[in-house]
Amino acid sequence: MDWKPILKEAVDIARHTGGMLQKGLRSGLIIAHKGPVDLVTNYDAAAQSAIIEGLSSRFPDHDFMAEENVSRRNNSEFCWIIDPIDGTTNFAHGFPIYSISIALEYRKKIVLGVVSDPCRKEDFTAELGGGAFLNGKPIHVSLVRDLNDSLLATGFPYDLRENAENNLNHFNRFVKKAQGIRRCGSAALDLCYVACGRFDGFWELKLSPWDVAAASLILQEAGGNISDFDGNPFSISMRETLGSNGAIHRQMIKILRAGKGEKDVVSKEREE
Repeated sequence: MDWKPILKEAVDIARHTGGMLQKGLRSGLIIAHKGPVDLVTNYDAAAQSAIIEGLSSRFPDHDFMAEENVSRRNNSEFCWIIDPIDGTTNFAHGFPIYSISIALEYRKKIVLGVVSDPCRKEDFTAELGGGAFLNGKPIHVSLVRDLNDSLLATGFPYDLRENAENNLNHFNRFVKKAQGIRRCGSAALDLCYVACGRFDGFWELKLSPWDVAAASLILQEAGGNISDFDGNPFSISMRETLGSNGAIHRQMIKILRAGKGEKDVVSKEREE
């Protein structure tokens, strides 16, 4: 199947939504809390509606899965997986690192992905078997082969204050082994930055399908590797995400395996 016309429609919708978000920062932003550190804004719902309405008008029989409590099932072979704002906390604070993530699943396999960064006007795209692109130009993962020379990215789950499985153990190990670690706040962009060589690796816990669906395809089509922390084949429903340029993947697995079972010291003290 030729996915290019469908991919173009998704890119156009993502760009339109990004423009709406940029305007939203300048007027009418309303912020609420889903949890102590889990924010949501009125533009999460507005952006999601814009994406779904745009896709529905073009593909009325397709199914949808989206972050803000939307799941529409028509028993279609096609399902759009949407994160209207990946990096809502950044968006709410006016910190310019957030993205729109749109993926299409066909017969349970991701076949195209779009991650659009409205702040930098960067559109990362991929179709299954067709390579990965940034604003239409091919991208590829870095050639870094040693973890000591690598720049990594990560994030922390929203329940980090209540749950000892909060990634601090892994962070403490990696910070002593890598050249540097960045915590940008948008998993979709982090994976795309691995895809284009800005980062060499990324890991995070407890991500949702809409966080990784598009970016996981983009990374793989750029020549990267993605798995769980033990190296098992990746699926968007996994609660562990490890993405890399491939060359440092086994080194990262070794660090992650060594950190499994450890608990955050603060959480252990709270339990006691």
